[in-house]
Amino acid sequence: MTPAEGLFRSAGAAPEAPADSNSPAREGDSAAFPAQFARTRRFSLGVPRQFGVSADGRRVLFVRTGGGSDPVGRLWMYEDGVERVLIDPETLGAGPAAETADGGETRETAERRLPEAERVRRERAREYSTGVVAYATDAAARVVACALSGALWVVRTDEGAPVRVRTAGPVVDPRPSPDGRLVAYVTGGSLHVVALEDEKDRRLAAAEGPDVTYGLPEYVAAESMGRSRGYWWAPDSRHLLVARVDTSGVERRYISDPAHPEQPPRTVAYPSAGTANADVSLHIVPVTASGAAAAPVPVAASGERRVEVAWDRAAYVYLVSAGWDGHGPLIGVQSRDQRTLRTLAVDPGTGATRTLHERTDLAWTEIVRGTPARTASGALVLPEDTPGTRHLSVGGATVTPPGLQVREVVAVEGEQVWFTAGEEPTEVHVWRWDPADGSARPARLSGGPGLFTAAAGGGTVVVSGLTPEGPVVEVRGPGPAGPVTGARATGQDTAGQDTAVGTVEAPGTVGTIASLGEDPVVTPRPQHLLLGRRELRGALYLPSWYEPGSGTLPVLLSPYGGPSVQLAVRARTWFACVAQWFAEEGFAVLVADGRGTPGRGPAWEKTIHGDQLTPALEDQTDALHAAAARFADLDLSRVAIRGWSFGGFLAAAAVLHRPDVFHAAVAGAAPTDQRLYDTHWKERYLGHPRETPENYARSSLVGHGHLLRRPLLLVQGLADDNVAPAHTLRFSAELLAAGRRHSVLPLPGAGHAPTDVAVNENLLRHQRDFLRSALDRS
Repeated sequence: MTPAEGLFRSAGAAPEAPADSNSPAREGDSAAFPAQFARTRRFSLGVPRQFGVSADGRRVLFVRTGGGSDPVGRLWMYEDGVERVLIDPETLGAGPAAETADGGETRETAERRLPEAERVRRERAREYSTGVVAYATDAAARVVACALSGALWVVRTDEGAPVRVRTAGPVVDPRPSPDGRLVAYVTGGSLHVVALEDEKDRRLAAAEGPDVTYGLPEYVAAESMGRSRGYWWAPDSRHLLVARVDTSGVERRYISDPAHPEQPPRTVAYPSAGTANADVSLHIVPVTASGAAAAPVPVAASGERRVEVAWDRAAYVYLVSAGWDGHGPLIGVQSRDQRTLRTLAVDPGTGATRTLHERTDLAWTEIVRGTPARTASGALVLPEDTPGTRHLSVGGATVTPPGLQVREVVAVEGEQVWFTAGEEPTEVHVWRWDPADGSARPARLSGGPGLFTAAAGGGTVVVSGLTPEGPVVEVRGPGPAGPVTGARATGQDTAGQDTAVGTVEAPGTVGTIASLGEDPVVTPRPQHLLLGRRELRGALYLPSWYEPGSGTLPVLLSPYGGPSVQLAVRARTWFACVAQWFAEEGFAVLVADGRGTPGRGPAWEKTIHGDQLTPALEDQTDALHAAAARFADLDLSRVAIRGWSFGGFLAAAAVLHRPDVFHAAVAGAAPTDQRLYDTHWKERYLGHPRETPENYARSSLVGHGHLLRRPLLLVQGLADDNVAPAHTLRFSAELLAAGRRHSVLPLPGAGHAPTDVAVNENLLRHQRDFLRSALDRS
């Protein structure tokens, strides 16, 4: 049999790959890929992440598992060019090793051992590992805290072994005070502090009922705003800025596991579009001396009481950001329609606020992570949008040039600002703006193609990212700057023209941090393209064994195609590896980022306002035809499409609305009824469903099931609290009522991103087999 089973028993099969082939991916490698993909948790295991740099620049902290097949995260420190483990859950004998199947428990059983709030936090973060998955430090990065199976563990970076600290209950999100004397944490919805010297524990803010929490983010904050925290220390360690969340007015969803009917359903406070949000308020909470008696309302030794932060919460219902720097608390609040975002300074003594800045937009104000922020002098660091460019503004002055699209602010130290941005949408680089260097442009710190980010402190910057060859991490100290060039895609080809984009401090590199992750057995071989009149960024993956002109290939589009996500990038992402695997299995795989995806400026992103379907589907169709015009071997009579989440929605929509173009689809976790999605995410793009119901009607799959004429596989995690199973089940019922044949693959116990190794391995093969069979019948 020829590679990829003779291209599904259709004409145009490629010849058998020779045994001594030097191609990057042979048929045997392709067969092994699904198991490797699942075992390595999408190639995330063993890759260092969550970098933190001490204020003096001498120590770098990070999380990394023990290897590409080891799911247990450990806390590491890099100092003086040497890596060493600070916390290894498997040596503590405190239960964290039991979070993995290797520790004697199944992952499913281990999940039930975690505090519910921690399990939810991991689901929102799409966390794939166990053990140490997050940590926090004091201001000097001398004291580090983390939670392991609900227990609080603390270690000093300068001496000693990890110590388990007694707490009032299972711990979620522990954070040391800046002076390193206390650790705050959440348990049972209440905020506590424990003194490290004597382990005296004190409750600072007690949940008044089962629907109230202190110190945790509400659902839409963690899922749709990017705010994963609910409390922040004051720099002097004497106060905390704490979010109080009351979900009593929020609709409830009940997520059950049909495979385990003996277990009660899980209750989720989920605000679907058009319904009530959680009531979120902020409070300045004083911290008393160690040993003070616990009290529901905190009273400091001086008689100081808790102060509520005052802003117009009826008009600005969303708390999108918060923090406390040397100038005081700083928060960002947003209106329900998301067209106004205000930056407010908070008086810590009275809770009064004053507006420092207001952004408005006729569509929506984009939340840029890391903003608002302030420099040492108090200059505000904010995004500034023009139609063509998302700029960076510092102190009211625009500091980035047109065409450089700001993605995130990653650090502010003194007057310097580190941020990520890109001139070419397929790349994201690290940049530094320093008013003292006399340059009119910021300096670029990352060189070569890839997706990069950074952490900085004390003159040291850690530049980490994914390149076309894999993950890289460099630790850099202050050094002389030199020129750097970067490739910009031009015309219709993958090759670009070198253009000076700034300066890079590569001469200051002092070391690297190793990745212990596995290299994929299938090496991505993308051809990066500019497609159609909109110059859509695309990547075409062809089988390594395929000879151009030897026959035609069935086409598989594999998009996300929606907000906040890009797939056609110049990096060895897990998605690129999967795309190449499908290519090795006999498809020409096309990935294209259309309107609404990031990296091409505000106007491009907001083209989808009011209609999330029409532009997205048009762009996938245009990309397909543009690629076929350039590559004659693409068989337009056999075109399939697959995707997950928004990509799943787009895949199903393709066979509903364009059966003349798309002949089969796999739709995973597809939001079929946009009214069932959460308030913050969906109202951003479609408005309030009571005011603009037509936007929801044209952007949903429900109501259009009668149009189905092509094979469709719906895949749904039954424990998904993001895209609820109701999306798939209701749409399937509509299809059945209309007499439209389709297939449904339920995944018991799986959330929005399935984590079970066997499921993830065989789900790839199941999709392949379904698409092969469907295209053979087309």
